[in-house]
Amino acid sequence: MAITPTGDNAALSAVTNSGSNPKGVLGKDDFMKLLLVQLQYQDPTAPMDTEKILTQTSQLATLEASGNIKKALENLAKSLGNSQQFATIAAIGKTADLGTDTIAHDEGGTTSFELYFPNDIQQGVVEISDSSGNIIGSIDVGTNPKGVYSFTWDGKTPTGNEADSGVYHVNARYADQSGTTQQTRLGAYPIESVRFDNGKTFLKLGSNYVPLDNIKEVY
Repeated sequence: MAITPTGDNAALSAVTNSGSNPKGVLGKDDFMKLLLVQLQYQDPTAPMDTEKILTQTSQLATLEASGNIKKALENLAKSLGNSQQFATIAAIGKTADLGTDTIAHDEGGTTSFELYFPNDIQQGVVEISDSSGNIIGSIDVGTNPKGVYSFTWDGKTPTGNEADSGVYHVNARYADQSGTTQQTRLGAYPIESVRFDNGKTFLKLGSNYVPLDNIKEVY
């Protein structure tokens, strides 16, 4: 003999057998359906308690409010993310500072780096110095228009010896076309473009794309 569910069991059976929720995850609409089915199948001799109904409807309202708040926060986060991206695009053409002017050098090897010269170069020299300010190496700049240039230090000291492994500062002194003395250093480059990749922002500085988190200042 088939057994027909009644009361709460009937309500639960009506919802779970509806086929509308194959994963068995209940949302606010399912809870509302469950409540209505409970009322439909309630025992006429023992109707549901009014306080119980009010409690369930209150829970439904809380659930719906939580869902709306979550959706609103997600939309806000997406909007702020888009605003940040547009703000980053506006930085193209400005100068980004990485906050450091140092390179790591291994004894016996060569070390390459890039420097940005914001003015045309009449003549100048790149200086590699240690933490005490002593000049360890130098590279002639030559006469060139303004821009980003690549240099390779052979690791030789002024006496021709190999520089020790360590961290060194890189700065340049040069004269522009009017003969005015200018200075520049490693770590400051013009922002040429912006790239968005997997939710992260990268700025093109020289020949490299640098994560936005690595930028200390934009001016």
